[in-house]
Amino acid sequence: MASPKRPSREGQTPLARHGALKSRHPFMTVVAMLGVVLGVFGVSAAGIAAYNVWDATQAITANAVVLDEDKPLPPSLGAIEGGVNILMVGTDSCEGANAALSGACQAKATEGERNDVTMLVHISDEPRRVTVVSFPRDMLVPIPSCPKEDGSGSYSAMSSQMVNASYQYGGLACTVLTIESLIEDEIDFAAAIRWTGVINMSDAIGGVDVCVAGDIDDSHTGLHLTAGTHTLQGAEALQFLRIRHGIGDGSDLGRISNQQQFMSSMVRKLQSDSVLANPATLLNLATTAINQVQQEQLVLSSGLTNPTLMVQIAMAVKDVPYEDIVFVQYPTRYASGDGASRVIPVKDAAKVLFDALKANQPLTLTGDASQGYGVEVTGEAVKPEPASTPAATEAAGETPAAETPAAEAPVTETPAAETRVELPSDIAGQTAAQTTCTVPEGR
Repeated sequence: MASPKRPSREGQTPLARHGALKSRHPFMTVVAMLGVVLGVFGVSAAGIAAYNVWDATQAITANAVVLDEDKPLPPSLGAIEGGVNILMVGTDSCEGANAALSGACQAKATEGERNDVTMLVHISDEPRRVTVVSFPRDMLVPIPSCPKEDGSGSYSAMSSQMVNASYQYGGLACTVLTIESLIEDEIDFAAAIRWTGVINMSDAIGGVDVCVAGDIDDSHTGLHLTAGTHTLQGAEALQFLRIRHGIGDGSDLGRISNQQQFMSSMVRKLQSDSVLANPATLLNLATTAINQVQQEQLVLSSGLTNPTLMVQIAMAVKDVPYEDIVFVQYPTRYASGDGASRVIPVKDAAKVLFDALKANQPLTLTGDASQGYGVEVTGEAVKPEPASTPAATEAAGETPAAETPAAEAPVTETPAAETRVELPSDIAGQTAAQTTCTVPEGR
């Protein structure tokens, strides 16, 4: 990643000074990406249409997590300079209204909070590309020494734990440190949201279209869908994002690809004129996000609470082509002798991916859409023409204005074609240009 130069971290605390945080951890559950895509593609753009909403920034920054207070913000209001890494984590919180949304919470079968969903959003430097990497919750990785929440010292490092133990062990800062160690790169910003936050944000966007290849009847989440296309929002959207049993092979790997179908569809909706060109919708998204912070359902790292930065991120990604918005799963293989759930990293394949991201090379997927047989590719999505184009004008029954002869444009050199990187076949995923459909378990 070609990032702006930042001060060295040598001699500094690498992540959040948790003494500034209260004991509660108001972070996400199952779909961290829902928060980041809404934040990056939608809520952040609202800063342009409704900047006055950010008078509530005091409420947002009060609970912000400081990742690197000395890192300077980008210098202008244009598209953000350099690439960025944004980490989104989701926890299985049983606090407050979230408890009613989980049978395990009601049965008191779980303690603490874990990052059951962990996603890295990489936004490249020019030309802009967006890559979202999902880390399986059951992946066994080392967890480094992490700062204690009260600032009194550090927890000891652990040689092998599931990724989703990092949050329970040391909060958001520990999850960030764990993923930084795994990918050998810095994370610039982080954010998270709880179950009720997911519900409220999906309501604000007006729902997301998903495809189901057969009937789904899942008693674990309470989701019941017939074969076909459905527009999901609210609690039903949350159920779809949480579902594991009843789709694919019933694993977390299948759930990841199911979430990627949802995210891909949501990106296409957010990039459409119906959302990003609608000031009322953007204002509603921004207001909803602020409300989730105030209700302790959404937390942003300190950099993301700056409305200027959020606008910059939105401007950087709003026109990225569908084929350059890529959702992948960090490559893994099942751990021998540890049942069917534990997986271990395949670092050789991962290196190809992260080297390509650092070099800002376009990616080509060669593997399946899902390692857990959770989805199947059904077609290609076509990005609609902007409403202001002559094609859109004619489609609306209007007569295009007569063209005014323009001065002859200077001849410019055609940029050389970029070399695409073919990812190893054990990296599963899809692009926003692909439409996929959830596969019921046992089909």
